[in-house]
This record gives sequence, structure tokens and C-alpha cells, in this order.
Amino acid sequence: MPPRSTRAAPAKEAAPESAPKRRASARVAGASNAALKKQKYDSSAPDKSVKSTTKKSKYFQEDEAKKPKRNAKRAIKPNDDYEDEEPGDSSDADSDFWRPEQSSTAGKEAVSQAAKDFENRRGTKSDAPESSKKKDLWREGVKTGLGPGKEVFIEKPKARDPGDVPYEDDTLHPNTILFLKDLTKNNERQWLKAHDADYRSSKKDWDTFVETLTEKVTEKDSTIPELPAKDLVFRIYRDIRFSKDPTPYKTHFSAAWSRTGKKGPYAAYYVHCQPGASFVGSGLWHPEADKLALLRDDIDGNSQGLKTVLREEGMRREFFDGIPDDEDKAVKAFVSQNSESALKTKPKGYEHDNENIQLLRLRSFTIGKRLPDADLLSPDAQEKITALIGIMAPFVTYLNSVVMPDPAGQGNISSDSSEGD
Repeated sequence: MPPRSTRAAPAKEAAPESAPKRRASARVAGASNAALKKQKYDSSAPDKSVKSTTKKSKYFQEDEAKKPKRNAKRAIKPNDDYEDEEPGDSSDADSDFWRPEQSSTAGKEAVSQAAKDFENRRGTKSDAPESSKKKDLWREGVKTGLGPGKEVFIEKPKARDPGDVPYEDDTLHPNTILFLKDLTKNNERQWLKAHDADYRSSKKDWDTFVETLTEKVTEKDSTIPELPAKDLVFRIYRDIRFSKDPTPYKTHFSAAWSRTGKKGPYAAYYVHCQPGASFVGSGLWHPEADKLALLRDDIDGNSQGLKTVLREEGMRREFFDGIPDDEDKAVKAFVSQNSESALKTKPKGYEHDNENIQLLRLRSFTIGKRLPDADLLSPDAQEKITALIGIMAPFVTYLNSVVMPDPAGQGNISSDSSEGD
């Protein structure tokens, strides 16, 4: 018996698996997909270059005169960027200007005329006179016709010539009144912006007048502190949020002096500078409800405090047209100056037959006197103003003693006034 071989028997090769059977419909679908793929990646299709910008702005079109002439019958190169572009797909199809090589003679003339119109709209050509252009340059929306890298300097109107009258701290200059007159006729932001020099000189003139006047006001009423002009002068800008009048600026300059300046709960002295309507006044204009209630309570309980102040000789002479020393006439003159804001009926909590019903109906407690422009512009204007302030000092002191009484121990002004009489 022959010996067995120690060699490992070679592994039998695996039989190849039979390919799965496919349906006829699958073979048809595969063939159609192959055809589609071939069509998608067909190298014979012309190569279309992708443009990063689909449309060229009309503002960067070259001028026809500067553009080099092209040969209309030039040979079309095989790989020209526009060889596959149809006439309806031109990048300039939506532009306002036609391309010269794609238009007829009439089209070229239209392009030239359109280019001229465009240049005129940009402002490079203007038939307006030079003086008219300079006058309108500051207006919003005006085109100057300047190109890139160029700038224009617009000459603004200078301040009005002061003439032979110099600007002084303790007097008002006539140019200040003239500026307010011009502002009344031209109450617009654009006008004031163009006349900023006049405004600044007039504003400075008024501020210095108020600063020097403050020293004299404190001499008449020691309770008034010396504050800077910014705490005394009112702004020229109007609050038009809830107003039917759309004018943006006040047509006057004004300032107020009280224990807290132009703002606060205290009664104040007031100077108003307006052409033909200047005046000097004092008091409380529309006080808050709690302050008004204190005044009505004081009048109802002790009306002699206010009536005594109204009957003073200087008050009757300067503010009540020189009426005689009569209590009823003094009250009537005072009520007539505050009747605009007074109640038509009795206030709540008081009877119709109250003996002081006329004073109780008031909602403002003020007095004032008109000041002609000649007096306001005179060299002694501050002396005239402070003389009126000295007459109004007892009235302001009475109001403050009621609405904002001093701490205990400093006395009651209304009682002191009664004892003095």
C-alpha cells in the first residue's frame, strides 16, 4: 500500500457565482441612463464661459467719442465669449443706452443724445447763471456736478455789519432786534442754517446782556443767586410735538430769574425780548396743582396779603395804568392780566358767592409791563428793567412765601407786609 503524502491538499477554487438575472425593463432603463450620462458629459458641447457680472451698469458706459471704432465685419473666433449668446440674452439688453456696434445710424444718434441728457442730469452742463448756482448750492438735493476727488467750498453769508454801534455787555445791539425780525419772516431750519453767523452774534449779545443784568437783579432781590446765563436763558427751539404751529423756532429771546434759575417751583422775574412785543414781568405761570391749591387756600383764608401787595403805589403806577388806591380796582386790574387762563366757573370746593371768587378762579398769578424797543435798546435799559423788578419784588416774595414757605423762624412775608402798612 503506497504511503500517504504529508502535503496539505490544495483548496478547491470557489465556483464563480452566477450573475443574477435581470428583467428586460431594467436593461432598457440602464441603457437610457447611460445615454443621459453621455449626453450630460458630452465633450463636444461648446464651452460657455460664466460671467461674474450679468449686467454692466449704465453709469460705466464708455463715451462714444472716446470709444475706439471696431470693424463691424471682424472674424468670429471659435472660442469667443459671445459665440453662444443669442441676441435676446445680451448683457446690455436692459440698459438705457444701446451699444454702437449693434445699432443703426438712427440708434447711434439716439445714444449720443441720451448720453448728453445723462451728462446734463449729472450737472456737468448747466445754463443757469453763476450767481444762481452759488445761491442754491446750500439747498438740499442740489447737484454740484463735481467728479471724484474734487471738493467745493460754499461761502456762507457773514454776520450783519455792526456799523457805528459797538457790541457791549450791558446793552443790546440793534442787530439783535433785526435778526429776530428776519427770523419771524423766515422761520425755517434752512434759513437759520444759512444765517448761523447772525444767530450766534445775536445769541451772544443776549447772553452777555443777561449776565450783566443778573448782578443788578440780585441787588433788588437778595434771594436770587448769581447763576450763569445758561441757567437763565431759554432755548430758541420750540417743542412742536403737540402744537398746531409747525414753525421750529421762537421769534424772541427770553430769560428768567428765580431761586433756582429759569426752572423750578419758585416765582420768577421774566424779561422778554421781541420786536414790538418786549415786556418785563414776574409771578407764577400755570403752577402745579398742589401749588395752586395752596394759593387758593391762602386767598380764601387771608386775601389781605395779596391785596395789600396789589395796592402799592409803584404797582398801581407801573403795572395797573395809574389807577387810584382802591382795593376793588386793583383786584380787577390784576385779574384782567390773568383772565386768559382763568376758570369760567367756580373752582372745586368753593362757592359762587365767595367774596374772593375772582381771585380764586385764576390759574396764573402774573404781572407785566410792555417795554418799547427804544427803551430796550437804550444805554440805560438795565436800569429801567431793574427798577420794575424792584417794584415787583414784594409780589414775588408773597408768592414764594405761600407755595414754597421758608423754614420756621425766618418769618412770614405776607404778615410782615401787613404789619408794615
